[in-house]
Amino acid sequence: MIEKHSRRGDLLLLLGFALVVAFAPTIFEPIGGGYPDLLQKFAIYGIFAVGFNILFGLTGYLSFGHAAFLGVGSYTAVWSFKLLTMNVLPALVLATVMGGLFALFIGFIALRRSGIYFSILTLAFAQMSYNLAYSVLTPITNGETGLQLTHGDPRVLDALFGVQHGDGLPSTDLFGMSMSGWSGYYFCGVVLFAMFYVSLRIFRSPFGMMLRAVKSNQNRMNYTGINTRPYTLAAFVISGMYAGLAGGLMAVTDPLAGAERMQWTASGEVVLMTILGGTGTLLGPVLGAGVIKYFENIFSAFNEATLMDVFSFLPETLQHGAVAITGLFVGEGWHLTLGALFMLIVIFLPGGLMEGVNRIKALFRGGLRRGEVRRPATMTG
Repeated sequence: MIEKHSRRGDLLLLLGFALVVAFAPTIFEPIGGGYPDLLQKFAIYGIFAVGFNILFGLTGYLSFGHAAFLGVGSYTAVWSFKLLTMNVLPALVLATVMGGLFALFIGFIALRRSGIYFSILTLAFAQMSYNLAYSVLTPITNGETGLQLTHGDPRVLDALFGVQHGDGLPSTDLFGMSMSGWSGYYFCGVVLFAMFYVSLRIFRSPFGMMLRAVKSNQNRMNYTGINTRPYTLAAFVISGMYAGLAGGLMAVTDPLAGAERMQWTASGEVVLMTILGGTGTLLGPVLGAGVIKYFENIFSAFNEATLMDVFSFLPETLQHGAVAITGLFVGEGWHLTLGALFMLIVIFLPGGLMEGVNRIKALFRGGLRRGEVRRPATMTG
């Protein structure tokens, strides 16, 4: 009965997730987020955070270097567009594979240590990757300018099959369907749903249980003769593949790859997304990614003129005062709002936003149970 209930719950979760992805334009329209560019970011960074959660949420290994895999995925995808075809499928496959291979290399070395030493090692590798992309590997990465498409790119597969791109720079496509606008969002949404399903299967699998055991007490597992390193390395590689795929999708929506995607701030951002949403939960990382990208794109767009319109109902003196105070938390000060929100969640909801959702569900269920108890008494009375 428990297994059936679990499967039923997973099916409902997948159905609800699919409905949110499908109707996201309508759902986010009232709060100003119902346009394709922002929703694409929700989906791409959701994939990035879901993959990071497989490592951090299940094993407890905190990586500060996941931006390296994001950057590798972006560079690989752009090179695929330059050398092979503007079709996104080869680019995404290659970006995912390269992200996994790079993660295998870094994980093989970094996972010799645990705790803070592992985190510092991953941060060091990410910074080395950033500096290599920015200066040393300029012939491959084009340095600070970034890797871009040009008219002279060979695109051998497109030439072989007679695909014409016109006079301007070509745009990415999926067998002729453009990857910009709403078609681009729904493609990213389908990939997000597929990656969420893979994550759910990992969480529910014996492999996922082993990863949880590593997080619970790795020393005890080692004492019983279980070699935990293959499991942690596999989780690290899978997480790197997710990051590579997310980086590839970034190049799909904007065919440009720059070294800034490998900076430590990008790695810190995915850590914030996961903790904010709920470490070790299925929906938490996606929720955290959505909240941070919403703040970054909506709150940062509020300027003085917008605030003056918002507080236009106040007397002029109060209006200017309200704009001056509110302006500290929006526009260029949106990080202050995000920081305050993050602080409140860490203090009052250590399990992230999903802990708040679960508390509301528990209160609702408790209210229903009390109502069910009272009802027979009322009827008999």
